[in-house]
Amino acid sequence: MQNQRILMVDDDPRLCGFVTKFLAREGYAAEFVFDGHAMQQALANVPFDLIILDLTFPNGEDGITLARTIRNRYDTPLVMLSGRHDTLDKVICLEIGADDYLTKPFEPRELLARIRTVLRRTKSAPPGKPSAARSDSEVILFAGWRFDLSRRELWSPDARSVVLTSQEFHLLAALVQRAGRVLTRDQILDLIANRQWTPFDRSIDVLIGKLRRKLNDSSRGSQMIKTVRGAGYVFTLSPESSH
Repeated sequence: MQNQRILMVDDDPRLCGFVTKFLAREGYAAEFVFDGHAMQQALANVPFDLIILDLTFPNGEDGITLARTIRNRYDTPLVMLSGRHDTLDKVICLEIGADDYLTKPFEPRELLARIRTVLRRTKSAPPGKPSAARSDSEVILFAGWRFDLSRRELWSPDARSVVLTSQEFHLLAALVQRAGRVLTRDQILDLIANRQWTPFDRSIDVLIGKLRRKLNDSSRGSQMIKTVRGAGYVFTLSPESSH
């Protein structure tokens, strides 16, 4: 945990100063910027372990747009901040790949707890714990799709590269490596991130929806990832391995 780099992106100088000083006292290397342009410069210069991003800005791109930019280019864990208490905002943030969402005003200790939880969620599985992706060069084939675990690449039947976020990759790996087996949401959460989420967390359902769209596998009449009512999800195809 010590010296992990955190970037805060918020247009409120007082809040940025307070939060970064607080995080520095907790052992993090925290920096802040005030807009999307400065954020992109900072991310291009040095790697960060986590980004704290505000949802609204008076000028330039909003937080949703910036979050999409981050997810298209980086796997960096992302915590969204917002002064609004709209459930829709939280759902949208989760859909675009945010790892957590916190409303303002917030207690510094709550933010710290969220940061620590997200960082635990996104680190590699410890020895002895199952990991969704194996470290060998196995390639999994199903319905014309080619899924390369070591390169984290997914190729469609028409040889088109499909970009997956880190969570989407781990989710697909967890499903195809356990094809035919119904996995509960709790089992999936443990497999893809080694973490405990609250019972109200709908992140798995959001991720399943995103993955289905990328696989052209609609929830209605799905041929790959089926919903088992009251139980969880199952990958129905029989994948083949190719080394």
